[in-house]
Amino acid sequence: MELLPVTPRLHLLDFSIGQAYLWRDEEELTLIDAGWTGTAAGTAAAIRAAGLDPGRLRRIVLTHCHRDHVGSAQELADRHGAEILAHRLDAPVIRGEAPVPEPDLLDWEVPLFENGLTVPDAPPTRVDREVEDGEELGFGDGARVVHTPGHTPGSLAVHLPRHGVLFTGDTVASVQGVTFGVFHVDRALALESMRRLAKLAPSVLCCGHGAPVTADTAALFAAAAER
Repeated sequence: MELLPVTPRLHLLDFSIGQAYLWRDEEELTLIDAGWTGTAAGTAAAIRAAGLDPGRLRRIVLTHCHRDHVGSAQELADRHGAEILAHRLDAPVIRGEAPVPEPDLLDWEVPLFENGLTVPDAPPTRVDREVEDGEELGFGDGARVVHTPGHTPGSLAVHLPRHGVLFTGDTVASVQGVTFGVFHVDRALALESMRRLAKLAPSVLCCGHGAPVTADTAALFAAAAER
């Protein structure tokens, strides 16, 4: 695993299926999502290989409760002293106090979803801070929560307006272009969330699956949201 640069302050961690993002401020690092269970050591090694100190990791923001986003969050937090943040509505699932909500699958999504069930589930993971829509997160010169219900009830995006960066979680994908995500609990609500995110007109779009979009981003996103 390696840390792939997106912008001078933003890097991608690719877990083959799913990914996480590392944001660098002057003195702190922030991880958006945490990858599968068992990837914490690889994540820390990738951060070091990029010339950064994983001991500067101050927070891990979880975009939603699914295993490929939560898996290594607590191990990373315990190793490096980071705080774990998630939306209030997904926090009980992340902590293991409530079941993972079942998606409303389209026929073509069923085999993809069942294939994903063969990988390890995320262990119960603490949430140190429950966040809400519009809340400022303390990094990225004013990063804010955007509640994006639909993929899961407590899905969230993270918007860095001063940098034009938007982390969407799985509400949006960027596999073969900008597209609507998959495995939504409420597809109609998720589409509403996607359209609301598109209005933010980011210049850098970071989805849970697919390569970051850095060129013609706002136009591509707007077109995808209206398909």
